[in-house]
Amino acid sequence: MTFHHLMLFLHLIGVVVWVGGMAFAYLCLRPAAVELPPALRLGLWARVFTNFFPLVWGAIVLLFFSGVAMLLEVGFKQAPVAWHLMLVTGLIMSGVFASLWFGPWRTMKQAVCGEDWARAAVALNLIRQRVGFNLVLGAITIAIASLGLAW
Repeated sequence: MTFHHLMLFLHLIGVVVWVGGMAFAYLCLRPAAVELPPALRLGLWARVFTNFFPLVWGAIVLLFFSGVAMLLEVGFKQAPVAWHLMLVTGLIMSGVFASLWFGPWRTMKQAVCGEDWARAAVALNLIRQRVGFNLVLGAITIAIASLGLAW
């Protein structure tokens, strides 16, 4: 096993956790949870995010550590253009996640604790929009990684 293989493995683990988690939440959990009454639905999402969001922080650290390590291994100038694009999309996705974490997620936690379901629902909608954006950008990033610029 080479250093590059190890970094690629770690990188893929980060992608699976983050993008896979968003896909599950957005495409599977969300349609099922929408049928629940507000108190149950918002409480469920608060518990899901309490578990998932720390994993996203870990995935971000893993992705940047492994991605930068691979870039440094080959040299920034020699790295494929697709790698540079992945770095840009990763930075954008991380910024979107940070804005979600420090914005609507904090609001939602407080609102759920205070049983302010209307305020929690507004915050959840903002989270949903940002997760949807990141899910699309994550899919584009996967396309860049797997197809390069051929697509």
